[in-house]
Amino acid sequence: MTVRRRIRSTTIVCVRRDGKVVMAGDGQVTQGSEVLKASAKKLRRLYGGKIIAGFAGATADAFALFARFEAKLEQHNGNLPRAVVELAKEWRTDRVLRHLEALLLVADTQNTYILSGNGDVIEP
Repeated sequence: MTVRRRIRSTTIVCVRRDGKVVMAGDGQVTQGSEVLKASAKKLRRLYGGKIIAGFAGATADAFALFARFEAKLEQHNGNLPRAVVELAKEWRTDRVLRHLEALLLVADTQNTYILSGNGDVIEP
């Protein structure tokens, strides 16, 4: 039986209005109930600033996912929906990725997606 930790107390928000999108994060890195760092950079601009991404969960796992997601964006010429689906496929089939405990929130001016910790793609 696989036991997954529940991600708590992480704030990443995304707002879209009038063709513009904004994302913000709380910057907290915790271990259990202890705050290890309160000023972490949980957001990144990708693909020449056209796409923004934020993460929740294990920091090292999130950085691994950022790297793979950036590669998918390049591979699919910045096509966000395609890059998200391709990363999710890889996430679900790769033995190492399946055990990463992070999720990504990614957005451009037209689309927003959450990539959950088990490889699901959610369009809020």
